[in-house]
Amino acid sequence: PVAFEVARALDAPLDVILVRKLGVPFQTELAMGAVGEDGVRIINEDVMSSVEISDEEFDAVELHEQRELRKRIHHYRTVRPAVALEGKCVIVVDDGIATGATARAACQVARARGASSVILAVPVAPADSQESLRDVADEYVVVFEPDHLGSVGEFYRDFGQVSDDEAIRCLDLGRALTLSVDENVLMDVGVDLSAHLVVPERAKAMVIFVHGSGSSRHSARNRKVAGVLNEAGIATLLFDLLTIEEERSRHNVFNIEMLSDRLNKVTKWIRNRNHLGELTLGYFGASTGAAAALWSAANSQLGIATVVSRGGRPDLAWERLGDVRCPTLFIVGSEDDEVVTLNQQAMGVMHCHTHLSLVPGATHLFEEPGALDNVAELARDWFLKHLLSQGSEPHGEVTTRRS
Repeated sequence: PVAFEVARALDAPLDVILVRKLGVPFQTELAMGAVGEDGVRIINEDVMSSVEISDEEFDAVELHEQRELRKRIHHYRTVRPAVALEGKCVIVVDDGIATGATARAACQVARARGASSVILAVPVAPADSQESLRDVADEYVVVFEPDHLGSVGEFYRDFGQVSDDEAIRCLDLGRALTLSVDENVLMDVGVDLSAHLVVPERAKAMVIFVHGSGSSRHSARNRKVAGVLNEAGIATLLFDLLTIEEERSRHNVFNIEMLSDRLNKVTKWIRNRNHLGELTLGYFGASTGAAAALWSAANSQLGIATVVSRGGRPDLAWERLGDVRCPTLFIVGSEDDEVVTLNQQAMGVMHCHTHLSLVPGATHLFEEPGALDNVAELARDWFLKHLLSQGSEPHGEVTTRRS
């Protein structure tokens, strides 16, 4: 909770460094040392020389705390990968320092992870603590240094135990406050794929765009829709589905299973990227890309919340349509007769909530005045509803969008 306030004030990413104090058995608040992530182990020689404790007693305490540390690492890191620290200035925040063992361990973990500099910042610490911490921190910031410090808790109105749930809440809030990205990235998914990633502040959901043949991350139509989604607070990823060499083969362009496999790898890349893995994911597919999106959405392990298809060819994913379980919106131009029929047929074999929206007067590429605006608004409203809230609607609805 203290670190959350610092992170919010500095607009900095928030993470936790997991350490466990090795408390004296008969005085657990007094630290004999500490253990931390990445095998860090600290012994507080001053305390060890002032108490009578056997090697067996010390080993028993350390074994217990190492077990607890492993449990915490599994609990926190399984769904929240550590923030990358390499080359960064890291501010290690503690609620206060008594012996300094856990603070020392945390600073050493930050060092081990490649931090270029470490600042230790605490609200309260003994007046003589700076000298003992100088070797682990490049800078030491203390708000209040009393001549005598009995316990850190006496300087707080509320010093109740911080639960895992409260700590995770702080992490979630911290990440929601600091997610703000607009960058070109190179994704290594077996091959290098160029992508444009936009993450608005406080984004809770992301839409991955899957384009059709002859298109790319630079597609004006997809960028138009992505911009509308970004304004609504939804993150977007536009990427090149195929490399330049792969695009030269028409077989690859219509190999939906291969395109879906590529999309699966991109989805997992997002899931494993710091902060982004917690966002709810949806697909926006166009033409043959819509078929790949539906094929991948049928894979329940990917956890795709919803799909929007623009002028899509769902017939190319026919064998997988029955396995799609997430709400799916089909957007088709009312003058695109063949694709309208293909989308209606697809809806007939799907076992999830589906909806067909016809954009009046529009043809396959939605080049008519106002047509693409309608597409963007339809997609935005659908994603806001199905990525940020849950609802159950009847199967197989059809509407016509007013111009």
